[in-house]
Amino acid sequence: MVHGWPGSFYEFYGMIPLLTEMSDSTDLVFEVVCPSIPGYGFSEAPHKTGFDSVCAARIFHKLMRRLGYQQFYAHGGDWGWLVTSNMAQLEPRIIKGLHVNFAPPSTLGLPLALSLMFGWWFPRLFGFTDMDIQRLYPCMEKLVKESVAESGYMHIQATKPDTVGRALNDSPVGLAAYILEKFSTWTCHDFRDLEDGGLTRKFTLDDLLTNVMIYWTSGCIVSSMRFYKENFGKGLDQPHSKMPVHVPTGFACFPNEVMHSPKLWVKQKYHNLVAFSPMACGGHFAAMEEPQLMAEDLQKFIKTIEKKTKQP
Repeated sequence: MVHGWPGSFYEFYGMIPLLTEMSDSTDLVFEVVCPSIPGYGFSEAPHKTGFDSVCAARIFHKLMRRLGYQQFYAHGGDWGWLVTSNMAQLEPRIIKGLHVNFAPPSTLGLPLALSLMFGWWFPRLFGFTDMDIQRLYPCMEKLVKESVAESGYMHIQATKPDTVGRALNDSPVGLAAYILEKFSTWTCHDFRDLEDGGLTRKFTLDDLLTNVMIYWTSGCIVSSMRFYKENFGKGLDQPHSKMPVHVPTGFACFPNEVMHSPKLWVKQKYHNLVAFSPMACGGHFAAMEEPQLMAEDLQKFIKTIEKKTKQP
């Protein structure tokens, strides 16, 4: 299971016992590996430029081979979505199944463009649900305005990561403010209007500060932010962005995710989409916010794959 920014391996802490211990006789029991992307947490930062998601995918494949796994399932959100998707693209025979909870469009293809233009008037034609309509329209407000309002950090980190990163490494309060703001706004849009950001409505202070301390004690905020520059600096038309993913894929669609992805859009990239699960609640840090829901969906998805592989 692979994390993103500004998260860490600790995002999955609450999920681990739900996956490694059997709660009933039908549960699958897993060995769970939660690595840190190089440059995050206690994983050494890359020493050369150009370390992007594909490089991370290669390293994680090497890690799993050294741990003795010939085949395995992968899960990811945020950057973890891209890293695990790249893993599936690089070695599809090794990834038995891919489960993600974040899947923004890689390219603006014709189906996506047409669905945006006409989905409001003909939702059934594009398979849009009520949640899709609510999250996508009106487009100018829900997509353009929201993207501009919430993507300032991304522009900074994709262009000048060292500048702001050095400042954050010098101030624990500044670092906490920079990270925790995301755990507020990316968990629920309405939390932006609350004085305390609604942080403790979904998380405990211990969990939030544990994640912050992983960044503070390791001093990794600069290298973690540089991952944006290494990926976006190469442009948005990288070969992997145009390549489909053919391994069996499951998508957990959380209602408060930063960027909403209807089923039609997800299928443009993931050609073997075997499960699309609209979730009852949850936002961007779903594994940390709703570990029970995420674990249940992961169990359900993998049971489906295992059942298919055992059929004659």
